[in-house]
Amino acid sequence: MAFSLPDLPYAHDALAPAGMSKETLEYHHDIHHKAYVDNLNKLIEGTEWADKSLEDIVTGTFQKGAVAQNGIFNNASQHWNHSQFWEMMSPNSGEMPEALKKAIVDNFGSVEKFKEEFAAAGAGQFGSGWVWLVQNPDGSLAITKTENGVNPLCFGQKALLGCDVWEHSYYIDFRNKRPGYLSNFLDKLVNWDNVASRM
Repeated sequence: MAFSLPDLPYAHDALAPAGMSKETLEYHHDIHHKAYVDNLNKLIEGTEWADKSLEDIVTGTFQKGAVAQNGIFNNASQHWNHSQFWEMMSPNSGEMPEALKKAIVDNFGSVEKFKEEFAAAGAGQFGSGWVWLVQNPDGSLAITKTENGVNPLCFGQKALLGCDVWEHSYYIDFRNKRPGYLSNFLDKLVNWDNVASRM
């Protein structure tokens, strides 16, 4: 089963008014994400992973405690991560649904505190990686950060919200100002309805 690059759920220039330019999406989606898909298809051809789901490949090739992950995992996880990331953003960020807001307040004290902790975790991720709002198996919410392409699937968690903190995600628009990128993401780009639907 060959994987394919998903279309963006909006036009390439749709997020520009909210701070993510057409140029960023052309590079990030059309080049970076496509490379992960193409590499993954080449790497799994003729292997035991060729007919597996993306989620099965991610969890099946993850090496817990390893200093570096293998090529199949890296490309599969980044394909999964980015496919979620595009859906987690919208040109019309909207209000946070009440059920999600209640869960965030219950777990973090306030929406503002959640945003502070999420942005701080993303800014504090050394090198490339992701920052996540996850739901644990017991239903509780937590903020985590992962290196490179590692994601919540690897730890039995459900990803509610993820933000890419690799430089290719923000350097065109924010240069080296990762904290500004994260604040803008939370305030203007998150599709809160999508986040709520994952709970």
